[in-house]
Amino acid sequence: MCHFTTPRWFAARGGWTDDGAPALFARYCDRAIRHLGDGIRYLATFNEPNNAQLLQAVLPPQFWAALRASLAACATASGGGHFTVGNIVLPEYAVAVQRNLLAAHDSANRRSKRLSQHLPVGVTLAVVDDQAVVTGSVRDARRETFYGPWLRAAARDNYVGVPNYERVVWDAHGRLPTPPGVPTNISGAEIYPASLANAVRYVPGTAKVPVLVTDHGVGTTNDRLRAALIPAAIGHLKAAVDDGVPVLGYIHWSLLDNYEWGGNDDARFGLFAVDRQSFRRTAKPSAAVIAQIVARNRS
Repeated sequence: MCHFTTPRWFAARGGWTDDGAPALFARYCDRAIRHLGDGIRYLATFNEPNNAQLLQAVLPPQFWAALRASLAACATASGGGHFTVGNIVLPEYAVAVQRNLLAAHDSANRRSKRLSQHLPVGVTLAVVDDQAVVTGSVRDARRETFYGPWLRAAARDNYVGVPNYERVVWDAHGRLPTPPGVPTNISGAEIYPASLANAVRYVPGTAKVPVLVTDHGVGTTNDRLRAALIPAAIGHLKAAVDDGVPVLGYIHWSLLDNYEWGGNDDARFGLFAVDRQSFRRTAKPSAAVIAQIVARNRS
């Protein structure tokens, strides 16, 4: 129900740092379900709310400097002193944002169940394939910070949505750089086909509920990389399913080349290219790859 878009009035009162936010969100959920509930197959209260913690370790320092300047300008324009958007928040607000997002998820889950008892309710969590390369790696501590509170909360849900795009390798000091010579996405992270299956294997260990792959793909202008990734990643995912991991389905991101709010025009995720002037859509070779997989497995 909530991705990154934030009403201006909500951001101007502090967004998810405001302890009144969970009650406002429950009210919003009530109205949304009453109007749209009959058309919803799976309901996710939030998309990637753990980014409040995860992105602290992923995004570079210059991003935070730009965000701080942007939020200060927004606060001035809005006549307030504290302007916070979405779940990409400044480090000093991450704890408060996570606390209120968790409370909002719990209240939305309970409200949803009262209105529609048979509607599966969950939350989607951005999950990287965290790998430890040495004894004493910080990997497990990072996992607790990034996912622990949300996975424990999800144990009361019907499912966990998993977006995955990359792996991260941790030693005893922190994150290791991308190895040289490997295929990379637009941000310079390794394109690692097994990362999705590894993330999917990890999540049910704590949450104890099924997994729905809600995001998977690669940001690149080189569609050959996407066309190669799709069958390889789905092959690893199929192996996880065969091993008994409860996977409800797979959703590729994305059908179309969307606009990434980070502003990098090379961050193309689509199976179809979109002309920015005419909005004409053109299938890429990767669209045929995933279509063939679907056709072979249609029941």
